[in-house]
Amino acid sequence: MKLEKLLNDLEYELIQGDLRQDVLQIDYDSRLVIDGSLFVCIPGARVDGHCFIKQVIEKGAKVIVVEKDVDYQDNITYIKVKDARYALALLSCAFFDHPSRKMTVIGITGTKGKTTTSYMVESILHQAGKKVGIIGTIGSLINGEYRKTKNTTPESFELQKLMAEMVENGCEYCVMEVSSQGLMLNRVAGIAFDYGVFTNLSPDHIGEHEHHSFEHYMACKKKLFTMCHIGIFNKDDEHYEEMIHDAKCQILTYSMKTKSDLQAVESHLSRGKGTLGVTMTTKGIINDQFEVDIPGEFSVYNSLVAIMLCHELNIARKHMKMALKLVRVRGRVEIVPVHQDYTVIIDYAHNAVSFENILETIQAYYPQHILCVYGSVGERTQGRRFEMGEIVSQYHALSILTADNPGTEPVSQINADIIEGVLTHQGEYVEIEDRRQAIEYALEHATHGDVILCLGKGHEDYQLIGQERIPFSERQVIEQYFENKEKIHI
Repeated sequence: MKLEKLLNDLEYELIQGDLRQDVLQIDYDSRLVIDGSLFVCIPGARVDGHCFIKQVIEKGAKVIVVEKDVDYQDNITYIKVKDARYALALLSCAFFDHPSRKMTVIGITGTKGKTTTSYMVESILHQAGKKVGIIGTIGSLINGEYRKTKNTTPESFELQKLMAEMVENGCEYCVMEVSSQGLMLNRVAGIAFDYGVFTNLSPDHIGEHEHHSFEHYMACKKKLFTMCHIGIFNKDDEHYEEMIHDAKCQILTYSMKTKSDLQAVESHLSRGKGTLGVTMTTKGIINDQFEVDIPGEFSVYNSLVAIMLCHELNIARKHMKMALKLVRVRGRVEIVPVHQDYTVIIDYAHNAVSFENILETIQAYYPQHILCVYGSVGERTQGRRFEMGEIVSQYHALSILTADNPGTEPVSQINADIIEGVLTHQGEYVEIEDRRQAIEYALEHATHGDVILCLGKGHEDYQLIGQERIPFSERQVIEQYFENKEKIHI
């Protein structure tokens, strides 16, 4: 593609060179540069791309995009911009011929609920016979084909490449988790969002290398609603008024507590054979009843978003009902339907707050017992582990302590820190270092009305033990346990 065409939407200064030359590839990682590349110098927290200009020129880069003055070499085109990350995003949009303009793009932001909500929307659209792409925490999905991604919201070049693949594969819709980091670092700049969704907001990702304050975290989230045509907001969230402030989109609302465009006026917890769920009655743009086989109040909120979005997209109600009843989200309060007497759930909860959220959710179903299989990641603070153990014991659940990406730290030491928290409320625990054996122990000891929670791994398909990344799927472990049990009884 011609350089001048790539620069169409970007404010820049041509320091020297020729805008009519061809660009074969856009790179921001010096290791990937080829002859004919355009290289964008990204100043990062640890590495500054400006330091690699000499190397990328030697590898064949013909165009260099910079934020600051450098030693300009002859026969190289230099483009100067105010923000290199923003420039990378707009250049990437142009390089892939603006794929977001060829699909209906839905961006979902918030602290919790992004992943589950995006898969609910995808499930309904798929049920209606639509072709859909997803980009998010679990990875990307293009017409049902799974691909791993590095971040919830990938870097802009990878993001545009994924969206271009969606277009090539006939996707009509792209459902995207939009992280605060993705907004802060301009990874989503240039995307034509049709819809933006706000789920909820609580302190998260605040620290030295992320957001310096909660206010900054919120401000980044709000950017999505200056980029979309229609915004869908959780009216029950305490930050709702602030989130809609400065929004440049049409505003629609959903709620469980106050009058809104779509309100769940009634909701009831439901329990089937090996399943937990919710039944809800809606009022507003849709007056009807829906069932979801994902437990907890948060499932109502996530379902309201999916229903409202798909109503806006003119999807028939029968598809909404069928999809919500069947939807499963990998590692997000994921029920593994293997036994009718008790319920087995896999969830990504990996800190005290998320532990409390899921335990409170499950407790509302009055289980006979709760069995928690969990551990903690290696090289984390003792306080974090203590809090996890304390929360589990507060809910009178059995702690089955095991490995969870311990790395080089001894599992026994990690679990010793958790046990201190468990004992604050005289909690019961067992230690089984091998995670497969720990899960099998829970399955062997569960009785009628129990709930088993496998916490911490969620969608992950590996364990980090020592220096090794070992394939490991909790879902497979659970399913294999019952397959082997059936073979024994044949």
